[in-house]
Amino acid sequence: MNLKRYLPLLEWLPSYDRQAFTSDGLAGLIVAIMLVPQGMAYALLAGLPAEVGLYASIVPLVFYGLLGSSRALAVGPVAIVSLMVASTLGEVVESGTSGYLAGAVMLAFLSGAILLGMGLARVGFLVNFLSHPVISGFSSAAALIIGFSQLKHLLGFNIPRSHLITETIAHAISDINQLNLVTFGIALGSLVILLLFKSRVSPMLQRLGAPKGLADALGKSGPLVAVGTTTVLVWIMGLNVSNGVKIVADIPSGLPALALPVWDLELIRELLPAATLISVVGFLESVSVAKSLASKRRQKIDANQELIALGAANLGAAFTGGYPVTGGFSRSLVNFTAGAVTPFASIITAGLIAVTVVFFTPMLYFLPKATLAAIIVVAVANLIDIRTLREAWAYNKADAVSLIATFFAVLSLGIELGIIAGAGLSIALYLWRTSRPHMAVVGRVGTSEHFRNIRRHEVKTDPHVLAIRVDESLYFANTAYLEDEILACVADCDQVEHLVLIMSAVNFIDASALESLETLCERLHDAGVTTHLAEVKGPVMDRLENVGWLKHLGEGHVFLSIHAAMSELSPRYAAKVA
Repeated sequence: MNLKRYLPLLEWLPSYDRQAFTSDGLAGLIVAIMLVPQGMAYALLAGLPAEVGLYASIVPLVFYGLLGSSRALAVGPVAIVSLMVASTLGEVVESGTSGYLAGAVMLAFLSGAILLGMGLARVGFLVNFLSHPVISGFSSAAALIIGFSQLKHLLGFNIPRSHLITETIAHAISDINQLNLVTFGIALGSLVILLLFKSRVSPMLQRLGAPKGLADALGKSGPLVAVGTTTVLVWIMGLNVSNGVKIVADIPSGLPALALPVWDLELIRELLPAATLISVVGFLESVSVAKSLASKRRQKIDANQELIALGAANLGAAFTGGYPVTGGFSRSLVNFTAGAVTPFASIITAGLIAVTVVFFTPMLYFLPKATLAAIIVVAVANLIDIRTLREAWAYNKADAVSLIATFFAVLSLGIELGIIAGAGLSIALYLWRTSRPHMAVVGRVGTSEHFRNIRRHEVKTDPHVLAIRVDESLYFANTAYLEDEILACVADCDQVEHLVLIMSAVNFIDASALESLETLCERLHDAGVTTHLAEVKGPVMDRLENVGWLKHLGEGHVFLSIHAAMSELSPRYAAKVA
């Protein structure tokens, strides 16, 4: 067994040195500064106590650091998964109860088991059935749902929970007279701090002469500054008492206790579909970020090992009172730009958060929930993806339709049904597209050995030889179309004696298509037309030989190239070549 496949740390640990530790230490510190407020904010988004977000940012990070193949991915609570947790548990158990927390822990356990099982079975390719446009539509809709779900914290009054944005907006407008101006002011101030730090602080510090690394690090500290400023303000002025500003209040000190998830078969049955979807969505977000960052340093990502690492991270969350985690884009990018060179940076982050949980949680007592809501809103704003829609519409309308359909399905049907509907539509559009494969009658370009589409190029053809290129693998969904199109082409060419099917784009022929090809050859033979194949790929040729189909076609009817076929079948072409 190759241990490096399952323990990637064996690749970087032997050469680990002081310089790498310094780089990882700085990156780990910066990510920890970012993750403490984000972890609490995302836990509140999931409907959980703030400390659960911190618990989910300790052991899972250690497990990923030991098992992950990405050297820059930062694992922990993320907005989309938090929303999916809230959406799932809101339909199963009552928010704020012990059963709600038990459900979140069980979701982490189920997600971890699913991811780990997929990794060990090496079936990571299965998640590719969720296309990028579907994920983009889902992320954009989820970002809107997340943003509007924070209105109650930003405005300071209760707004009934709803999957429909329109209902949330309607409630907010109808009850606007309950607006808590102080809470709203804290939210606006937090948003200003976050946006200024996000876009202005780093360039300003660099203009003042600060090193780029230090400037970027300070630019990422916006959430910490917002948390510190508003917490001190509420504490000094007593705004939670005098003006009703809602605060985080008591956060238990100390590391989470190890505990087994509560086993409830009925709860497991209800949560399993959502846990599967959370696993797939979380993995897709994580591996896409990991691959993007790895490519910048010419590193490799093992998708199946990522499944194992994320599975272990979620199991770690389940046994330490956390909830589902995955790799986050913003934190991973910060980790990367801050100079993380190995996954040990994640372990350092986990250690710093553990220190925070043990010693510093009392300092967060007066942290306003409006500040955490502002952190969530700024974090998810980047998920609204207009660019992908614009590019998809220009390149492939079907992809754009699947993106738009997923977007509105998530908004109207909810998270789970929405993404399932989007994925189903994407697959249906693919089947429709491949059921009508592109086919081209080709002719010779000038005196060369190249053959191109007669509708696109000036070419020469032989009326006795019809050469058709099939630009799709052949399977049950497109056999009827293939047969109809070829027979129609033959019918339009009354002098044709030979049909050459160019198979250069055919990677696979299933049993239904093979039977259809056999029938087609027989019908053409009855019409006085002989069928030939050219440029058949090796794997396809092997299958045809294994079932004896080439004997049915006849010896000498398979050619290495269309040039060889035309040299054999067209006297006119052969004479010109000679």
